[in-house]
Amino acid sequence: MSGRLTPRRPRPHLPSARGARRLRAAALGTALVTVVAPALSGCGDGAASASGGAALKWASSYFPTHWDPVVGGSGAQFRELSLVYASLTRTDETGKAVPDLAKSWEYNAKGDQITFHLRPHLKFSDGAPVDGAAVKAAVERAKKQKNSALFGDLTSIRSVDAKGLDAVVHLTQVDYQIPQLLGQRVLQIASPKAAASPAKLDQNPVGAGPFIATQLIPGTKAVLKKNPDYWDAKNIHIDNVELTSAPDAATVVSGLQTGAYNFADIDPSQAQAAKKAGLDVFVQPGFNASNISLNINKAPFNDDKVVDAVRYAINRKEFVDKLTFGYGQATDQPFPKGYVAYDPKSENAYPYDPAKSRKLLAEAGHKSGQIKLNLVIREDDPQAEIVQSQLAKVGISVKIKIDKNWATPFFAKDLAFSLYATTGRDSAAQTLTAHFGPDGPLNLSSPYEPAGFEAAIAKVRRTPLNSPDYAKVLQAATRAGLRSKALVFTYSSPNLIAKSKTISDLPKNPAHIDWTGVAISGGN
Repeated sequence: MSGRLTPRRPRPHLPSARGARRLRAAALGTALVTVVAPALSGCGDGAASASGGAALKWASSYFPTHWDPVVGGSGAQFRELSLVYASLTRTDETGKAVPDLAKSWEYNAKGDQITFHLRPHLKFSDGAPVDGAAVKAAVERAKKQKNSALFGDLTSIRSVDAKGLDAVVHLTQVDYQIPQLLGQRVLQIASPKAAASPAKLDQNPVGAGPFIATQLIPGTKAVLKKNPDYWDAKNIHIDNVELTSAPDAATVVSGLQTGAYNFADIDPSQAQAAKKAGLDVFVQPGFNASNISLNINKAPFNDDKVVDAVRYAINRKEFVDKLTFGYGQATDQPFPKGYVAYDPKSENAYPYDPAKSRKLLAEAGHKSGQIKLNLVIREDDPQAEIVQSQLAKVGISVKIKIDKNWATPFFAKDLAFSLYATTGRDSAAQTLTAHFGPDGPLNLSSPYEPAGFEAAIAKVRRTPLNSPDYAKVLQAATRAGLRSKALVFTYSSPNLIAKSKTISDLPKNPAHIDWTGVAISGGN
């Protein structure tokens, strides 16, 4: 492995072996489609498109692999998919759920049923109505479609009844998290008519969001125009969007300078160069967190002393210093500090203490160099090199192994030792369940669950979001989850954006990119 450390943003949702095959197929499709696709005109500083009007030219590091939101909506790509798709709710600048396609909602007295009231007279870009039946179809497809990445997020939903513009959601338990959960991150709603053929939807997205896709070159570029029928179209001031798969991180800033793009997500390593180039660089808050994943069902992590030795061997500050260029922070939880679910009582429970780590290994009967681990990751990653170096200092030998099909053994829980990073969920309870629940996709030690977590998370779901006790109950669930021996959290880094000064400021909605009210000067 190279000794050079280069920052890398979290890759929260990575394809399975089947997904990798589809990526290869998409690459071939790109070569074919590009030949027949109409050429896209450049437009100087990127303020106006060839067809006139304000144009956004976005270079994205997370260009969607899938445009079917059931398949592609589980990772960071939901931000790009939200150009096309809207959801029942969305997140405001405080992180709370506010109306989107649903104008309002209410629970029954027991808290095991919630009714969403949709806005009247809405339609998808193919003319199909946005109604309760569309919501019912979206939920059922997310729960049942074989390649759905969302079914694990919807276990609280038993069924949905459609009653005109109402969608009545019946729950398997009392769960006041549903408005938080069913936002852009988990339930982006596609036209039921288009979704009748998921494979076609994957290449021809049809939603009720602020923009309509007019051209799609798989894996490379998407061209979109403003949707005049979007419910909040009066506050969408961008007429055209060109979404492009970003090149190497080092070339994004030059592309912004030349006007090839006017908006891009960037690595922390590029922030200073972007500022020097006269670009606006801003921090979009998020729930990103990286961790070291351990499988306590496999040796040597079936020994608690070895697990604790790893915990004490990790110097989180080194991750922050070498990977985030001052923009990140150390965290020993799946949330950044300041977030409502962050538990101050659990902070620094396992401080960096290599001497204590070596002592625990000796007590467990391991001599220096005796434990040899394979750290399996998907691609070259500087996080792995830091882990390798830090564990070597306490006498644990780590060999980094790259497996392009890493996702298959990771989600099958076949690995013993790996890395993961997540963008989190709008529902903090869902983030906790994904990490610590017995069926959590990010719990490499499934079906292991820390004692007390099930009861603690159930209490969170039973607590209304506006309850004065909500933060206390939520932080107690975080504390219960952190008893898990399956994860060692390292650092959190926000989302960094660089843009032309012609683009006005964006709403700072945590983890989301919201184009409401955003203007681009120079357009018609």
